[in-house]
Amino acid sequence: MQLSADGKFLEVNVGSHEILHSFDHDDKEVIQRIEADRFSKKIIAVERILSISEKFILTSYAFDRIIYWEYEEDYDALKKMLMHRI
Repeated sequence: MQLSADGKFLEVNVGSHEILHSFDHDDKEVIQRIEADRFSKKIIAVERILSISEKFILTSYAFDRIIYWEYEEDYDALKKMLMHRI
């Protein structure tokens, strides 16, 4: 896991993810689950991160969609890195 020198990008190992596309007529989420065989490196623009949990990084995506990314790194290390970026 690494934050770019300017603090704008985060390199993190992500795996399976869920894309929230929209809501149906009953206001239930329309979600697409993507299963990954392994974790792989991804660079995420920090401004697209909406929240983090112990299991997921929630990011905004094109066309008003959001993605829940499973990540491999330690939550506390990720939290510290993001909270102290400037």
